[in-house]
Amino acid sequence: MRGTDHGGGSELARLADLFAAGPAAILTGAGISTDSGIPDYRGAGTPPRTPMRIDQFTHDEAYRRRFWAGARVGALRMRGIEPNAGHLAVARMETEGWLSGVVTQNVDGLHARAGSVNLAELHGNGAVIRCLPEDHRFSRTEVLGWFDAANPGFAERNAGAEITPDGDADVADTAGVRVPICPACGGMLRPDVVYFGEHVPQPVFEHAERIVAGASALLIAGSSLAVNTGVRLVHRAEQRGIPVAVVNRGPTAVDRRASVRVRIDGGTTETLVGLASLLAT
Repeated sequence: MRGTDHGGGSELARLADLFAAGPAAILTGAGISTDSGIPDYRGAGTPPRTPMRIDQFTHDEAYRRRFWAGARVGALRMRGIEPNAGHLAVARMETEGWLSGVVTQNVDGLHARAGSVNLAELHGNGAVIRCLPEDHRFSRTEVLGWFDAANPGFAERNAGAEITPDGDADVADTAGVRVPICPACGGMLRPDVVYFGEHVPQPVFEHAERIVAGASALLIAGSSLAVNTGVRLVHRAEQRGIPVAVVNRGPTAVDRRASVRVRIDGGTTETLVGLASLLAT
């Protein structure tokens, strides 16, 4: 990693200059995945949506039917989703030593597919399914195969349903859907993600803290920080006295904090691509 001296004449140059003291940590949100075709919950022009809650999933059978129906139909539409240039820029910056690691609020797995290594997925990974009674684990693809066996032709009949920010689909008629269960114990299956109403697992948050502890700055990219876990990481950065930078379209929960040295109201992908290129010069 080489030193940085970009003159500070532009927002991007000022952002790059935060890396002069050493690698930064990055925290990403849904805004980095919108260019891959995954909608977000809170972006400008986004219609109101109700996030998934754990009590709904565990106590409402009709909700579970809607979830699994949406997961199956969404998988048809998600087959073409790939990491975009922003994900690749993040992986490149980590490889080149500009990042101490990557923390993400996303459950789409795109950072790992792009090549990020020291990765803390705060809200889990939707590609993993586990059972509640015994924690048996399966791949999402495997479980959706069981869904197809129990509900032949369902996905194809509903292939036009709208994709949601979770990568699933908004399927209307789910009354006859048969929900997959754990083949090992017969228990309820759920995605290995953090629903609203749940807490980020302590080991995962500690991993994220270590990434911030090894950084000279914290970059927030594509998140409004409406979820408290991200704000807690900003607090960790402030406790260490390191600067914070924010790249996001629209306001965030930390815009007025004194620790925010650079604020870019713009697209996540183009900013990260530009940053990676500037750091490499």
